[in-house]
Amino acid sequence: MDKRGASTFLSVKLFNPLVKAATNAGIPLPGVVILETTGRKSGQPRRTPVGKAVIDNTLWIVAEHGRRAGYVRNISVNPRVRVKIGRRWRTGTAQALPDDDPRERQRRIPNKLNSASVRAMGSDLLTVRVDLDP
Repeated sequence: MDKRGASTFLSVKLFNPLVKAATNAGIPLPGVVILETTGRKSGQPRRTPVGKAVIDNTLWIVAEHGRRAGYVRNISVNPRVRVKIGRRWRTGTAQALPDDDPRERQRRIPNKLNSASVRAMGSDLLTVRVDLDP
């Protein structure tokens, strides 16, 4: 199993279900938000925990598998998203920023633990910007 496979397995089978269960139970998790995209094939809502880096009305995400991440592929088809920050949902528009330096972006993200795990497990880092509606 390669690095991407191991990372995906841990996220899908262990981390993401625990985070989703906690947020569904109303437990806000510091440093994590739920990103809801629309499935590019199914049209169904898809929820993914991502590291929290909300600055003003912008959510910054560094996708550890770049354009191969399911939520990044969903965003490329439909950039309208929802984000659950604490107990509140907000809407916004997302876009991949291939010209942004994801490692430099991570240096400015307050959640250092998430940034370190994304760098360690990441195979192709990509910055995603979500402009949140007021």
